[in-house]
Amino acid sequence: MPYDPHGHEDEEEDRELQAAALGKDRRFADFDCPSCAANNPYDDGIGEGDEVLCYYCGQAFKASVTDDGRLRLKEA
Repeated sequence: MPYDPHGHEDEEEDRELQAAALGKDRRFADFDCPSCAANNPYDDGIGEGDEVLCYYCGQAFKASVTDDGRLRLKEA
């Protein structure tokens, strides 16, 4: 792995470790719609079991968070 003098690789690794540590308790500030690819910010955050709506195409999704802290969206 090449040396990064600005430490960006370490920052990214730290974020991934923090996400994995939170697991299903992690909350997300936004999501990219699986249907239309639009980015949707959510002020209250998105977490396990939440229902979210794409502001652009109108598709509804049920959110789930994996044990390693990754967001999954399934059409509702």
